[in-house]
Amino acid sequence: MKILHVLAGAEHGGAETAFVDTCIAMREAGQEIEVVTRANAVRVPRLEQAGIKVHTLPFGGALDIYTPFIINRICKAFKPAIVQTWMSRATAKTPKWTPSSGMPRYLVVSRLGGYYKLKYFKSADYFITITPDIARHLTEHGVNQTRIHHINNFAETEKLQEKVDRADYGVPGDAPLLMALGRLHESKAFDILIRAVKEVPQGYLWIAGEGPDREKLQKLIDSLGLGARVKLLGWRSDRAALFDAADICVLPSRYEPFGTVFVQAWAHKTPLIVSDADGPAQFVRHEEDGLIFPKDDVPALTGSIQRLIGDSALSQRLVSNGYARYEGEFTKEKTVQVYLDYFRDICARENID
Repeated sequence: MKILHVLAGAEHGGAETAFVDTCIAMREAGQEIEVVTRANAVRVPRLEQAGIKVHTLPFGGALDIYTPFIINRICKAFKPAIVQTWMSRATAKTPKWTPSSGMPRYLVVSRLGGYYKLKYFKSADYFITITPDIARHLTEHGVNQTRIHHINNFAETEKLQEKVDRADYGVPGDAPLLMALGRLHESKAFDILIRAVKEVPQGYLWIAGEGPDREKLQKLIDSLGLGARVKLLGWRSDRAALFDAADICVLPSRYEPFGTVFVQAWAHKTPLIVSDADGPAQFVRHEEDGLIFPKDDVPALTGSIQRLIGDSALSQRLVSNGYARYEGEFTKEKTVQVYLDYFRDICARENID
């Protein structure tokens, strides 16, 4: 099947990482994949190294008519059956197929990872949502249920190539090391996690990611005297090595429609703590496969960290149950098969070969 993936995207981010992982996974599953995206020093080389043709476009504002014009030309040349758009700007810039398009019919399938305004999705024929609650959001705003399908994000579990030496970052061998991944943005609530680590004097913390709040977070770390124990690692591509080094993974988000990090923690057998933000709360089961704390509650997060540090039996139970959830619901192979089955189903509905 020919599938064109379209993403505008920020420089870094969870949706952007999921986009790359999904494109490569579909390519590995034998599908013919092309990509349209903004120029990016990380995403584009990784896609091209996987053998995927990448078209780079500006994805500008309302006056940018060049991007949709070129996407239309790409569709004419590639002749996809499915154009999968990621988030609102990509969908808004993707032309809807019409009988006068001068090309074989394609379906625009918009993948929603958040509660977007539907005015940007006029070209969408079908929707994929990464949580049941986002599907509910669509139906409440008038989208027919027959046009919506919920598909989980998967966790990419790349092989461990080279270990990260904790000592290089000043972490003693016997110290509990916490890790968080994500864009350095207020929605991720890394400030709450840093304040909680202040109250756990034996704990160390790595935060992997980039974003607009880097300077603010570094100032908080310095003001609390945590420079030796809390490190901002920048954007990293060695996820397996970071999970291998860490003792606990924390997802403290204020706002998180899904939160792929919790699945990655399960996949890498790392004990998990999450906030009760919408995404994690729909999947994580408190005290079965993770600990859940009320978002923005520093004492509650501190208590959860101290529980896992002090209770190895609890940690092992969370790891065992979390890995079972990953294998049953969130593997790459299972998720890609669900995607492809859905694409074949809607193509059959619309008589697209």
